[in-house]
Amino acid sequence: MRVLKFGGTSLANAERFNQVADIVINNQQQSQIALVLSAPAGVTNNLVAVVEKTSNGLSAETHLTDIQRIFADLIKGLKSTYSELADDLLRTIFERELKHLSDLLEGVRLLSQCPASIEAQILSKGELLSIACMKQLLIAKGHTVEVIVPQQKLLAKKGGYLEAQIDIEASRALFEAEEIVKGAIYLMPGFTAGNAEGETLVLGRNGSDYSAAVLAACLKAECCEIWTDVDGVYSCDPRLVKDAKLLDSLSYAEAMELSYFGAKVLHPKTIAPISQHHIPCLIKNTNNPQAPGTLIGGEVDDKLYVKGISDLKNITMISISGAGMKGIVGMAGRIFTTISRSGVSLILISQSSSEYSLSFGIHDVDTDKTVAVLEEEFALEFDNKLLEPITVVRDQAIVSLVGDGIKSTKGVAARFLMALNQASINVTAIATSSEERSISAVVSNKKSQEAVIACHQCFFSSTQYIDLFLIGCGGVGGALVDQIHRQKEYLAQRNVNIRVCGVANSRAMLMDEKGIELTNWRDLLKDATEPLSLSKMQGLVNDSHIINPVIVDCTSNDAIAARYVDFLGAGFHVVTANKKANTSSMDYYHQLRLTALMKRRKFLYDTNVGAGLPVIENMQNLFNAGDQLVKFNGILSGSLSFIFGKLDDGKSFSEVTAEARAMGFTEPDPRDDLSGTDVARKLLILAREAGMEISLDDVEIQQALPPGFDDSGTADEFMARLPEADAYFKELQAKADEKNQVLRYIGSIVDGKCKCSIEAVDADDPLNKVKDGENALAFYSQYYQPIPLVLRGYGAGTEVTAAGVFADVLRTLNWKQEF
Repeated sequence: MRVLKFGGTSLANAERFNQVADIVINNQQQSQIALVLSAPAGVTNNLVAVVEKTSNGLSAETHLTDIQRIFADLIKGLKSTYSELADDLLRTIFERELKHLSDLLEGVRLLSQCPASIEAQILSKGELLSIACMKQLLIAKGHTVEVIVPQQKLLAKKGGYLEAQIDIEASRALFEAEEIVKGAIYLMPGFTAGNAEGETLVLGRNGSDYSAAVLAACLKAECCEIWTDVDGVYSCDPRLVKDAKLLDSLSYAEAMELSYFGAKVLHPKTIAPISQHHIPCLIKNTNNPQAPGTLIGGEVDDKLYVKGISDLKNITMISISGAGMKGIVGMAGRIFTTISRSGVSLILISQSSSEYSLSFGIHDVDTDKTVAVLEEEFALEFDNKLLEPITVVRDQAIVSLVGDGIKSTKGVAARFLMALNQASINVTAIATSSEERSISAVVSNKKSQEAVIACHQCFFSSTQYIDLFLIGCGGVGGALVDQIHRQKEYLAQRNVNIRVCGVANSRAMLMDEKGIELTNWRDLLKDATEPLSLSKMQGLVNDSHIINPVIVDCTSNDAIAARYVDFLGAGFHVVTANKKANTSSMDYYHQLRLTALMKRRKFLYDTNVGAGLPVIENMQNLFNAGDQLVKFNGILSGSLSFIFGKLDDGKSFSEVTAEARAMGFTEPDPRDDLSGTDVARKLLILAREAGMEISLDDVEIQQALPPGFDDSGTADEFMARLPEADAYFKELQAKADEKNQVLRYIGSIVDGKCKCSIEAVDADDPLNKVKDGENALAFYSQYYQPIPLVLRGYGAGTEVTAAGVFADVLRTLNWKQEF
């Protein structure tokens, strides 16, 4: 005998009823079937509403009409498919039960309340009518049907009318007293039981699953199958995590732990009978009957040491602490006995090793009652300061890892907490089961979904995600998006998935939590009308439960740079090509790094100095290894590298500047480059990385122009006047030639002083051959002297700079890949 149970969604209409009947008939060919049915979808909810409204003197007519419509449509649909169906009989049964329901409700209306015994009769009507419809459908299909009346066969031992628990041994004896009719399909309404007086009881939440498990135990069934609308049990909620894994199998204990901590597997009371009587339970999909499903049984699949991740929301953590706890025998017993007497269930317990405090979790709805009974029980201890005031932390959630293999696998707890840490999720308490089958962490309700996602990525997926929000879609920003698009498949092979969830320019913003289509992102942005809103970016991250968001700033905007602390505080990593934040005040400079540290986010800016050259990363690695900067010389401007390199060829200063401008090496106004301010900002960043507490005002800046040169007027007026500078540079060049030197515009750090100036460079200097737009940085340190560490390469160009930003974006991952 096999017991098959189908839920309400599997019985929503005539088509689904017929689908269930076909599944049952196919299974009947293999072994005899006992079928347990819920009410059709929507019926029980309407019956609950009917009871509530009638008890309060309100009209329940709309709900009764909904119930009538559901069954009228069902009977009509079944009759249209099977002309032999006894639809008149079904209508008679329905009208009889509806009349009985009306009589019960009239009594409720007169009493202005609904006794539990009457409520049980009302709530069980849906299952009774489901069975009546299925019986006639199977008869119409030519099958013999026997109906099990649960009021006569499933005897309750406790729990009252609305939360009954079945006495399996007594019920089994009733089943054994009658012979099984061979070849018949047995039908039983779920959710329903009886007492010694034959009254109707209901089994509470998940009652139909529970009644199926009990029936399987009573019939000593070979298997209990729970048919639903998913393919089986997943590693976590597939509505929350798109790549949740379908599990082949679970042990009874694993299923119990998952369900206890909130997973929609089976209710713990359903698992108990099948576990106690060693009956395998198969979770199957009505819409995909050929799928293997998930088997819950005694055998353990050791391939996965963590089987599932669940979260149980709306928990309150209560903590009792004080000197009166330590070493006092029986304190924990008094606490738990007091709570038990008040009818409150403890969900999780966590105690410090010092015995100074004890914390436990309860459902939010029980908080006030629990605090009241504890304050009454321990009034004397509170009055004498032996116990501190009770600490109450509401709106918490318990996130749990479950798996039989956790006990025998090292490092699971460390990985669990690391995953939460990397997602910036604070942990209120932690606990493990006595069998070490589960590890639980208490986190904020609003962070529970991020916690599940982060843990699932850590334990079930090798793919790491970056959700990127780009501000500034010009040359560098645009090139970055194009590079991400080109590299998407390459990175996917290395288990990295970058979703560009937002792009914004000064005019508009485009966002999509699933990732913007990058094949035509420029056209999509062109059509966007919503203005840039940093708060809406943050709102999307919160609403979509994104755990690794990265804001990339490819602007030179002061206002955006001033928001970096807010971004970091909101949980974003920040990657920037914008130098404004790192050259702002020292207070802001330190605040950025402190916020990044406290929020466990990354602030990355390697392109601030050398574009695509890995300058900052190398400096930080050296200093972390104990090195110290002694001296620095560098060519930090691609445009000035080009201009001064051309002077080596004998060209005039005005001529090469005009050439650099025409080729796009300089800004549209070359004075932005010739002023030396950009070089000074880069030098300031390097100096601060080396530990110098200075500001931009402390950097000595010599313009790349003759002293006192008139740089007023428009850019074109300035360029027209620039030949007047040629003589000055010709003279400098001549003096350099005499010493076999070349002119370069250099940023230097010597003896704690920062300076940007035109310098004559010797032939053996590492900066001598740097020209044509290259950058070069020479670090003289305790480890690198007298020969410096030199980083050299092109420091200008959108593709190079975008590649540097891209590298920083990938550094937000804890990711190592062998190439």
